[in-house]
Amino acid sequence: MPIGQWLSTDGRAWWFDSGSLALDFAYTGAMPDDAARETFHSPAELTTWLSERLPLPVSPARSRDLLDAKALRDAVARLAVEASGGGDARTGDIDTINLFAATPDIPPALAGATRQAGRSLASVPQALSTIARDAVGVFAPGNRQRIRVCAGEDCSIVYLDTSRAGSRRWCSMQRCGNRSKVRAHRARLAAR
Repeated sequence: MPIGQWLSTDGRAWWFDSGSLALDFAYTGAMPDDAARETFHSPAELTTWLSERLPLPVSPARSRDLLDAKALRDAVARLAVEASGGGDARTGDIDTINLFAATPDIPPALAGATRQAGRSLASVPQALSTIARDAVGVFAPGNRQRIRVCAGEDCSIVYLDTSRAGSRRWCSMQRCGNRSKVRAHRARLAAR
């Protein structure tokens, strides 16, 4: 499954690799860096987002699916913010993720087969379960130290550090990493 998405801040678009499908999903709505962000204004927008990221096309979402998606998304977002700050997770958010994760998800399948077993379209509840199961892995105790906030000035973007060394510092090298390097370069020049 593809991870990452284009975000737009300050009128500029930049690529953000959150490190997980669940965190990508969280960034379709309000997060500390942009409380006004909302990607899903209609069930059709939810269907499009899910279909672009999951291995099977997703059946059209209904209004109830949109409400469920936003409930799951908000729980993931709150847990990510709490985990990045070393805080304690809300029991209700954990319950929400566990509830969605307990339902059947999109089953894995090898490509290249001549026969399709099961459905050719994933249901929205299956897609949400797949996202919730990813969130269970993201917030597992072994990943707790890898959920971080960007080290950039005035940036509060949360990501999962999937680098081998666990040394990622920026939400994106295109954005905060580059800004930091430019500031350091200018400081060195000014010191000379």
